[in-house]
Amino acid sequence: MRPAHFIASVVTAAAAVIALANPASAAPVNYVALGDSYASGLGTGSYDGSSGSCKRGPLAYPALWAAAAAPATFKSVACSGARTGDVISQAAVLTTSTNLVTVQVGGNDAGFTDVITTCTFGSDQDCTNRVNQSKTYIANTLPGLLNNVYGTVKAKSPSARVVVLGYPRIYKVPGTCNVGLSDTKRAAINSGSDALHNVIGARAAAAGFSYIDVRGAFTGHEICSSSWWLNSLSWPVEESYHPNRAGHQSGYLPALRSVIG
Repeated sequence: MRPAHFIASVVTAAAAVIALANPASAAPVNYVALGDSYASGLGTGSYDGSSGSCKRGPLAYPALWAAAAAPATFKSVACSGARTGDVISQAAVLTTSTNLVTVQVGGNDAGFTDVITTCTFGSDQDCTNRVNQSKTYIANTLPGLLNNVYGTVKAKSPSARVVVLGYPRIYKVPGTCNVGLSDTKRAAINSGSDALHNVIGARAAAAGFSYIDVRGAFTGHEICSSSWWLNSLSWPVEESYHPNRAGHQSGYLPALRSVIG
């Protein structure tokens, strides 16, 4: 090999080594969180005053992840009480530069609040009937509504990584609570959470999105367990049956990190 060719080969090889040792910087993360009260942080007791009735706060899992990961941009538009139609409206903040989106919705569409109210004040049969009504809605109506949400997200931010989060089971059955709802009611409510998991997980997969099933993460930390990550009936009443600070910090946040780092 002639000296000039040898030198050129050495330079080329050195450049390759340097490139491997110094990979291109990852693209900046532009993160938007969409969803309902579970995503906004209702139940943590700490809220941003500017969020009003949406009850968004710094102890919600999207804000916790953003505080640690320091994305280039972060915006949560999750709002207490949001249904699928509301999340479609929330998606207006998405752009083609948004490259990470989390979505959590479906519980309010399925009548979560009314289920809890019926089960609290009605008989075991009233509770079971209301949960079964909700499960019928989840099976027959919710899939199309979720398809609309996920399709809107994909259209607004076609290159984004989208992560859909599910809901935990509310109660440990049987549990340590010796007052409150019967085990029949608790089991019925949990079956509603399982129905949501089945549908939300399937529709997220069909859209090509990642899905996080948090039921395992919350096992042993439901209401009536030895270490609750969810509020039972509490004050303010709107915080009832939502993840508390530990639920976001030790339940949702590690689950989200397991998927997006």
